[in-house]
Amino acid sequence: MTTTQVSRRGFLGGSAATAGALVVGFHVPFIPGQSHAQAPLAASPEVNAWVVIKPDDTVVIRIARSEMGQGSLTGLAQLVAEELECDWAKVTTEYPTPGQNLARNRVWGNFSTGGSRGIRESHDYVRKGGAVARTMLVQAAADQWKVPAAECTAAASVITHTPSGRKTSYGKVAAAAAKLTPPAEVKLKDPKDWKIAGKPVKRLDTVEKLTGAQVYGMDLKLPGLLNAAIKDCPVFGGKVKSFDATAIAKRPGVKKVVRVGDSAVAVIADTWWHAKTALDALPIEWDEGPNATLSSADFAAVMKAGLDANDAVVGNSVGDAKAALVSAARRIEAVYAYPHQNHATMETMNATAKITLSAAGTPERCEVWTPTQNGEAALAAAAEASGLKPAQCEVYKLHLGGGFGRRGAVHDWVRQAVAIAREMPGTPVKLIWSREEDMLHGRYHPVTMCKLTAGLDAQGNLNALHMRISGQSILAGIFPQNIKDGKDPVVFQGLNAAGPEASIGYSVPNLLIDHAMRNPHVPPGFWRGVNLNQNAIYLECFLDEVAFATKQDPLALRRKLMASHPKHLAVLNAVAERIGWDKPAAPGVLRGLAQTMGFGSYVAACAEVSVNADGKLKIHRIVAATDCGHAVNPQQIAAQVEGSFVYGLSAALYGECTVKNGRIEQANFDTYPVMKLDEMPPVETIVMPSGGFWGGVGEPTIAVAAPAVLNAVFAATGKRIRELPLKHHSLKKA
Repeated sequence: MTTTQVSRRGFLGGSAATAGALVVGFHVPFIPGQSHAQAPLAASPEVNAWVVIKPDDTVVIRIARSEMGQGSLTGLAQLVAEELECDWAKVTTEYPTPGQNLARNRVWGNFSTGGSRGIRESHDYVRKGGAVARTMLVQAAADQWKVPAAECTAAASVITHTPSGRKTSYGKVAAAAAKLTPPAEVKLKDPKDWKIAGKPVKRLDTVEKLTGAQVYGMDLKLPGLLNAAIKDCPVFGGKVKSFDATAIAKRPGVKKVVRVGDSAVAVIADTWWHAKTALDALPIEWDEGPNATLSSADFAAVMKAGLDANDAVVGNSVGDAKAALVSAARRIEAVYAYPHQNHATMETMNATAKITLSAAGTPERCEVWTPTQNGEAALAAAAEASGLKPAQCEVYKLHLGGGFGRRGAVHDWVRQAVAIAREMPGTPVKLIWSREEDMLHGRYHPVTMCKLTAGLDAQGNLNALHMRISGQSILAGIFPQNIKDGKDPVVFQGLNAAGPEASIGYSVPNLLIDHAMRNPHVPPGFWRGVNLNQNAIYLECFLDEVAFATKQDPLALRRKLMASHPKHLAVLNAVAERIGWDKPAAPGVLRGLAQTMGFGSYVAACAEVSVNADGKLKIHRIVAATDCGHAVNPQQIAAQVEGSFVYGLSAALYGECTVKNGRIEQANFDTYPVMKLDEMPPVETIVMPSGGFWGGVGEPTIAVAAPAVLNAVFAATGKRIRELPLKHHSLKKA
């Protein structure tokens, strides 16, 4: 296999632009108590980059994507194992590293795990990895028996020569198979013939999580480890003016106080608590900069002006919506708004970094241990912060205690950890952000407003629709090089023209969807579900407004507009049938519908809610349908859907980050609450893969959680909630 020489500049640019990478040679230092997924690459000969077979028939499957609770580790292993025809009971996994990937000309493909892409964008080549390995194992056995490979079959890690009945195991021929030339082409199974993939097998990472054996970044222990806590300027764009390190120099365990970049100060100590408490006592004077007077009200005013501005960029257009609205027999208009929101991962940002010096006393190697959604982007960040070439750096990926997009595109905490470790060469230093640091220095869900205007003909039919989105662009804040002609395509998720990704599910004769970009100083980020979340609220709730204004059943109106969108309609019909839309709900219980398409999948939900005399909301039940094309693990899909509703409903009920004096006000869970167990409704999941495409499952259903509930709230109270979160609104009937 050839190795391509990649310049540091080219690697950094490529990793930043893609938020990932498309895999072996460096040894991973042993971590006591580590899981299989964190273990060093197996010493046994690899059959190919994806598969290692040990003499005892243990199958080690390499997983390039990150595991953060979503189940990709198990799903990807299922796909490889399916084509490998191995014994699932003997399957284990491990992560290759981004440094190894680079050294081997990126043989493991894309390391990025986000946008529900983990399985849907790698299923083809990981399946081929399993099929190639199986072919090589069978060929090795045939060579030993001196028979044609076509006379041999493989199943459950056993190879059988059909005419003679001779058998051997994968472990016995793996070493010989590893020496063979891989076949150029292999045929993959038809999904209808799957035996491991497509089945609800148990997750491979559950036991270690239940027993506490799983090592997360905050758990990591290395010989001689020191700890660091950090405090960044509370106003985005501000800087450190001064600090007095002597004031805490004699506090217990303190080793060093360091400035990190222009805007942060860190304390290094023997324990994290010593570092954190010393940092709290450190006198720091900030230069808060030009953003120190800004507030959420300022952003709202700018976005409101954008609703009628002339500088909007078109995302989707059919016919002449503006002219049709002028001539409409009746017009309906509404303005919706969606706030900044935090990822609030249970595990805060953290990384352990170590700088090793050469004999001459100059840095020659940088190693980082961290939970990341994108190993190669983390490697790029480490290289940039250390000043070393990527080949001199390595990142050892750990399971994530939550990601939701925060640990994907931006690796600010990795840069900080490396900068701190440079101050203590030869010593591993673990940086852990406090909860407050994590909440105040996130990369937030973008803030937007949307004005929707519907034009009805004389018969009350929807003839024109204009959606004007005003607000923040994620790409402008993270990947500005991907803005083309002023357009951020991510803004229009769920509203695109017909196609395989995030397309609108309705046909309107005259349609205009455009965006007036307005970017506050609060940094945006990809947040689970991204722009599909607010776009589904805007469109699905407004269609309910149109249905109410025209005295139509919300389901009937949608069906009329979805005649040319069969997959959108199929999931909507599925939830309507399961909920019993054509039958009355229990007394006092009202229903709401929503559907959308995003991340390659079609989803819908129907919620049942009640609101008592005091205005207290109870969500009784949610039915959700997902068509993701192919379902690798139906049980895990159901779990993902349930989890997405926890996240989506938390956002709808409580999720809001506000800005005062240039800084985020919500610093912990007391001011940024999430749903509690007694608030969570039962979720009935309908997994209905129609085949022919590969969609994601981790993010799409988040988007239908809020609009389904909001539409049900209107049915229950007559109150139309157009601005989230719900906690700000009284639901008492007028």
